[in-house]
Amino acid sequence: MKKIIAGVDEVGRGSLIGPVYAAAVILKEKINTKLLKDSKLISKQDREKLNIYIKKNSYWSIGKASVEEIEKLNILNASLLAMKRAIKKLRKKPNLVIIDGNKIPKIKNYNLKSIVRADQKIPSVSAASIIAKVSRDRFITKLSKKFKNYGWETNYGYGTKKHLSALKKLGSTNYHRKTFAPLHKI
Repeated sequence: MKKIIAGVDEVGRGSLIGPVYAAAVILKEKINTKLLKDSKLISKQDREKLNIYIKKNSYWSIGKASVEEIEKLNILNASLLAMKRAIKKLRKKPNLVIIDGNKIPKIKNYNLKSIVRADQKIPSVSAASIIAKVSRDRFITKLSKKFKNYGWETNYGYGTKKHLSALKKLGSTNYHRKTFAPLHKI
């Protein structure tokens, strides 16, 4: 019996807005793993193409933790919650789950392993990083149309000069993570 391995990664931990996203991916055998890299090392255009390719050639799922959950649990625990949700939503149960980083969510009856920089070493984790990033970026881009002055369509909610300047002028939205610096001072 072939071992079923799932890769998991999250995105949006350092952003000042919106949910944190995680993806879990089990690659099908025919996928070309040479194409898969950490999402941060690939252009937006290539991520979009790979997102489609990966989804056609894998079992995948997305988990999220809301702004409210981030505020209540803290960003680390909210990230672990998003990962847990992604893992539990997979159509197939993996024999092993490899998670990017040094922390793992608590899930009964799952074999979980954390590897630092797994998104650069393990193809299924690279694939998860791509799906998570594309999914969150699309959500933030859609949100940016309602909140035009924060520059979210390019900064995705991270603390860039434009975003921080807009925060000082306009204040925060209900999508901002109020417990994050510098928001708790505004």
